[in-house]
Amino acid sequence: MHAVILAGGKGVRLRPYTTSLPKPLVPIGEEFSILEIVMRQLAHAGFGTASLAIGHLGNIIRSYVGNGSQWGMSVDYVTEASPLGTIGPLLPMLDRLPEHFLVMNGDVLTDLDYGAMLRAHVQSGAPLTVATYDRQVKIDFGVLTTEGGKITEFTEKPTLNYRVSMGVYGVSKRALLEYTPGLPLGFDELVLDLLKKGDLPSEYNFDGYWLDIGRPDDYDTANAEFDKLRKHLLKDEA
Repeated sequence: MHAVILAGGKGVRLRPYTTSLPKPLVPIGEEFSILEIVMRQLAHAGFGTASLAIGHLGNIIRSYVGNGSQWGMSVDYVTEASPLGTIGPLLPMLDRLPEHFLVMNGDVLTDLDYGAMLRAHVQSGAPLTVATYDRQVKIDFGVLTTEGGKITEFTEKPTLNYRVSMGVYGVSKRALLEYTPGLPLGFDELVLDLLKKGDLPSEYNFDGYWLDIGRPDDYDTANAEFDKLRKHLLKDEA
């Protein structure tokens, strides 16, 4: 099994933590970086190879990860000269990727079983599988429905439920063959194109632990919760 880790972003929302460190290398629990946790999880799930898409401060990531042997994996790299979006970095390396592979953001903290997800993607026959999570959004206002200048419905401070993308995907090569390497391509564009063609993506519904470390508040939460979550995140220690 092969994984592609997207680690080329500037981590602007996480400043000042990312002023001198790429976001995947910010420390969690004073002992590990996010990326080390991810690499250990992938190795434990049975992944033998990985590709890292790097850009901003990518030399630091390359020095930290090396060839991946410290986790019993083989790692190679693709460098983004300019931002290519979520899916764009895959296109230049497509010829060296297997038919089905995992793609994930390098700042995701979760106890998702990556191997089980990739196997489910292969079995589904879908071009793309998206790991999804239930997210509740509290609206702090009374919500009105109007029609013809009249209020027809009112809900006081509702809580809305959404299935959101976790930033982890199962991808098949066939989904990417029509796109041009070197041009930006976002996850949103790929999904909309697949929907337009009627080649529907699959969902991998997950209800365990997931935190997208995109803001300082998220980072503080990850550090505060790490001690109690460590045994779930790092099953190779058991």
